[in-house]
Amino acid sequence: MIRVTDQIAIDERELEESFVRASGPGGQNVNKLATAVQLRFDVRRSPSLPNDVAIRLMKLAGKRVTQDGVLVITAQRHRTQERNRADALERLVELVREATYVPKPRRKTRPTLASKERRLESKKRRSTVKGMRQRKPAFD
Repeated sequence: MIRVTDQIAIDERELEESFVRASGPGGQNVNKLATAVQLRFDVRRSPSLPNDVAIRLMKLAGKRVTQDGVLVITAQRHRTQERNRADALERLVELVREATYVPKPRRKTRPTLASKERRLESKKRRSTVKGMRQRKPAFD
């Protein structure tokens, strides 16, 4: 079990790892070894996640979620498979942790009468300053 929060833990059997060849650093090994990790986690069918957390997670992940609701995380920062596996898992846990945060609903507010008056007063002041710059036509 992978502990995410006190209430949420993901079972390792829900994760699917596959190894592919990575681009980037690795020297000659980059062409021979499959060090990049693709971690797949089915968010939509996961019994470990509460429904509201799963919905927020899919929204947070964006393009990393397939149409079937599978989250795909690709890790290829490091040269070794083990470090890339740890990196992918760490990123998954961090993403799920972020999805557990419930955003505070926004309450509509209206500007106060005093703030409206201050705004209009400053506009009037600005208008008079600009008006003073204009040349008045001479009436003869």
